[in-house]
Amino acid sequence: MTNNFISNETPIVGKLSIISIISMKGCEGITAKIDEYLRAFRGYEDTETYVTHVTCPRFGTGEGKCVIDETVRGHDVYIICDVFNYGVTYKMYGVENHMSPDDHYQDLKRVIAAMGGKARRVTVVMPMLYEGRQHRRNGRESLDAALMLQELVHMGVSNIITFDAHDPRISNAIPLAGFDDVQATYQMIKALVRAVPDISLNKKDTIVISPDEGGMSRCMYYSSVLKLDLGMFYKRRDYSVIVNGKNPIEAHEYLGRDVNGKDVIIVDDMISSGESVIDVANNLKKQGAKRIFVFASFGLFCNGLECFDKAAADGIVDKIFTTNLIYRNPDLATREWYCEVDMSKYISLLIDTLNHDETISSLLNPVTKIKNLVSKLENK
Repeated sequence: MTNNFISNETPIVGKLSIISIISMKGCEGITAKIDEYLRAFRGYEDTETYVTHVTCPRFGTGEGKCVIDETVRGHDVYIICDVFNYGVTYKMYGVENHMSPDDHYQDLKRVIAAMGGKARRVTVVMPMLYEGRQHRRNGRESLDAALMLQELVHMGVSNIITFDAHDPRISNAIPLAGFDDVQATYQMIKALVRAVPDISLNKKDTIVISPDEGGMSRCMYYSSVLKLDLGMFYKRRDYSVIVNGKNPIEAHEYLGRDVNGKDVIIVDDMISSGESVIDVANNLKKQGAKRIFVFASFGLFCNGLECFDKAAADGIVDKIFTTNLIYRNPDLATREWYCEVDMSKYISLLIDTLNHDETISSLLNPVTKIKNLVSKLENK
């Protein structure tokens, strides 16, 4: 196996070392796959690993520290960090606690601090951006995502790689540092073609829908590269009331072409409770939509899977596609309506290419690969 995005004559920049924060148990699986791909790219399948062993133990009071078991001096370090892994627990005064995003973020900073500035270059791969939904300030409130990025850069992080940022303009907080917002567009389309062999990516048969106005940019990309029509819902909110920190949604109103008899692809960055996407899907079904497929980079499913079980049983939602970039509810694997999109090879290509100091522009914009995939589907 080879990485076609780099030249054989390009020198490697520093010794490659991936650090997985071991206490974040959801990272171990994807890190092992990334390591396997990297060793295959470089012909080291049986001889060495790029994973550096790290532990983040905690004391009985809940305090913690980081211990790196191997040297990283002069290494090009890539830290794989899932701050939304609620499956990790620790004991505090004898009580079992689930790790929050704040706990994981503190462990990330401990790893960077434990390296003591000895690494040649540090890149943080944080698939779902910590505090990414707190990306702008409305009134007297904190701007957490910007503070996080500035803090990491101040600690010596040279580049941050995230996926499908809630608002990519948050990169303006660190204008002199690297910030790559990566999309899973090609992987999502490929997973759909494999899971639904009879799908037709033709504008007569399929339409792309954004569940809200904030997600229009990512849907416009899908619409452009697939040459499909585009529709949008806007959320009518009650601004006189605040529930759980936000104004409740009164209704979803549709703007766009007729969906009657068409397959619909709903594209969003995340599924949190799932209420919005199910409401949108239900609205589309009432308008005569044929099948409904949901693309979401991150499947949080904060309120459980029961509402999606019901939606699938009622024929409202056919398939939901989310990536393996963050921790997933183990029960998802048993659901027929769920399809997991593996991103480990893509991350391996990004790391391998960056480690050679080559451009990742073609990796970030896979238009040619998408067009070839659609062409094969049409010929089939």
